[in-house]
Amino acid sequence: MEGHVARFALLLCITVAASASNQTCDPTEVTDNPWVYVSEMLIGCWSSFIREDKAEVHILNLNFAGTDSKMFSLEMNNAKPTTLILTSPDIAYGLSNINADVHIYINNDSTITIHGNEHHNNVHTLQFPTEDEELVKWARQKFGGVTSLTTVRNLKTMTSTGTKGTKPGSRSCILRNEDALEKHFMKIETAPLAASVKSCSPQQQNPGDDAELHIINIPENASTRNVSLRVDAKETKVFLRGPQGTTWTFLNPMHTQFGSNNDILLPTITHRIPPLFTLSSDNAGDVQRKALEHFRVTTFTSYTELRPEDYMVMLVLRKKDNPAVIDTAPAPVIPITTNAPHQMPLVMQLYASPDYRSPLDPNTKVQSDKRIYAEISGHTLGDIELTIKVIRCFVRSTGSCPIVKELPFMPEACSANSCPGSARLSFSLDQLPEMTSTTWDMECSVKLCYSEKCGDGGRVKRNLEVTQPCLQPPTPPCFDFGLPGVLGIAFGGFLIGVLLIGALWFIRIKTGYPTGLDISSTAANLPGCPCSGAKRQPVSTNPSPSENSSANASIGSTQSTPTSSMA
Repeated sequence: MEGHVARFALLLCITVAASASNQTCDPTEVTDNPWVYVSEMLIGCWSSFIREDKAEVHILNLNFAGTDSKMFSLEMNNAKPTTLILTSPDIAYGLSNINADVHIYINNDSTITIHGNEHHNNVHTLQFPTEDEELVKWARQKFGGVTSLTTVRNLKTMTSTGTKGTKPGSRSCILRNEDALEKHFMKIETAPLAASVKSCSPQQQNPGDDAELHIINIPENASTRNVSLRVDAKETKVFLRGPQGTTWTFLNPMHTQFGSNNDILLPTITHRIPPLFTLSSDNAGDVQRKALEHFRVTTFTSYTELRPEDYMVMLVLRKKDNPAVIDTAPAPVIPITTNAPHQMPLVMQLYASPDYRSPLDPNTKVQSDKRIYAEISGHTLGDIELTIKVIRCFVRSTGSCPIVKELPFMPEACSANSCPGSARLSFSLDQLPEMTSTTWDMECSVKLCYSEKCGDGGRVKRNLEVTQPCLQPPTPPCFDFGLPGVLGIAFGGFLIGVLLIGALWFIRIKTGYPTGLDISSTAANLPGCPCSGAKRQPVSTNPSPSENSSANASIGSTQSTPTSSMA
């Protein structure tokens, strides 16, 4: 019996040991890491400058030190009108495919040779300085300004994306260490940076996990102390381990959770996060087990161990679906999210009531006289929750005559328990102008805050279908009469009838009703009245005293003659 128990315990130990070994992996030297791409943070600048003739001015500083291949190609057939200044301290050969709106300038003493299949007259030679600051000053005097300066080491191909090459903001191009991959107007393909890279993946992975876990380890004896990290994969967990004094800078935190034994810098809010744990060992197995323990998972996606030769490097964590390609173009615009690659993605959801329980469908039309409730939410960064503050909101019509109007809003209560990492507000569209268009874009500018420090959080957009409320015709007032009212109206009618009958009877008594009245004589005495106000008098045969005196005399003489003769 005891023997069976001992064998069972031994079998259990072997199973546990095998399971633990499957959770880790042994890294091997690789020439092309499928998960992490190593490059450099080099000097450059980017501005909003554009010439009066709509041409942009770009400077490309090429460095081919440490590589045998010194050939590159420029694919700018679909580029905007561009003045491209090329400079390099090394001998290099370039193949150009440009359009008629692209003009290339190289130094008279340059070691760059440009070959092209057409537009040979668009390649010019001038005398200009090669040092970065002096070159920017010269270009500013010669062309009025500089749109961008980009330093590239070991360039293979530079391809224009056909988009505008300006950046909103200042017109001055100020030199600094930059991530050239942020410049969406071009795609840059370079030869891999010289670095010792080891990589591996565990044998067992759970494909059902939503978030990948990537582990990056810089050994203790490496000279690198400043590492910039660009994460192109969404829903990602990153475990970072480096020598003491190393600083990891997240260029685009996106949907990233992280943990590190070093300081982490978030440039979006200019805040430094202290180490989340202590790990002095740089052994691959120890680092992998610590990562599993920190994130409380059973497996990870990749482990990368590198020893860069430069003090400052940049790592690009590639996408899972296509690890061999670095996508430098901006993501397509989504109506309800932000599109700034260096900002944390934000989402705006609309609600019809202040309880925030029933979200409105994106295709639902909202009435301009109704109050609308909105919630703007983001995602946490590692163990840190950022708060969102809404600064301003605008609405913009999408018709042929666009109208931009500031949208007043009211902040709504939002506690850490009800809506962590979110901001709530309410607004009404009753102040919109006459609706020439029913489709509007709503855009809000926000800030991301941690503790008392805030930084630019970008913008969040949402499209709205707005309808005017149905206007009902005014209803005439309806009088409701009770019993007293009915009796009063009846009595009033009776009284008015009695008075009218009495008046008619009085008129009858005073005027009489003349029977056998001569209409013509009556009309002669009382024009326009069928009845006279006085009694009828018999018609006198004597002439009126007012008759002509001569007529009276003649009548009198006529009457006296027979009398005298009869006598």
